[in-house]
Amino acid sequence: MRRVRTVFGRDGGERASAAVEFALVLPLILIMSLALVQVGLLVKDQLVVLGASRAGAREAAVTSDDQRATQSALDTASAGGLDTSRIQVTIDRQGGTGTAVAVTLNYTDPVVVPLVEWLFPAAVSLAATVTMRQEGG
Repeated sequence: MRRVRTVFGRDGGERASAAVEFALVLPLILIMSLALVQVGLLVKDQLVVLGASRAGAREAAVTSDDQRATQSALDTASAGGLDTSRIQVTIDRQGGTGTAVAVTLNYTDPVVVPLVEWLFPAAVSLAATVTMRQEGG
């Protein structure tokens, strides 16, 4: 009996085993890819939290109105795609002009990518604190 070889040098049995191996590895590769997408979304949201904290600190540095500083931070976070109902803003002033003001944002980020929820907690806490010198107000 003569064995027939394909163009790639594999016979039918080797091709079938390669297909089975691929079918076994494909779900693992897909889950790893989805987990990587979720981590990327968390990093993006952390950068938005940092930017919102910076915007709030800048507003707090030029004005003594904590409500305006809080609203500035929330507006920036909202523009970045964050759910403002999950954000907590804290403003800590050291004194008057020339002293430090710190704005801290805490955000509870939900895991949104399907099929990888079991790899992550239900929600991830993200936080950023920015400190600036008060210029006046």
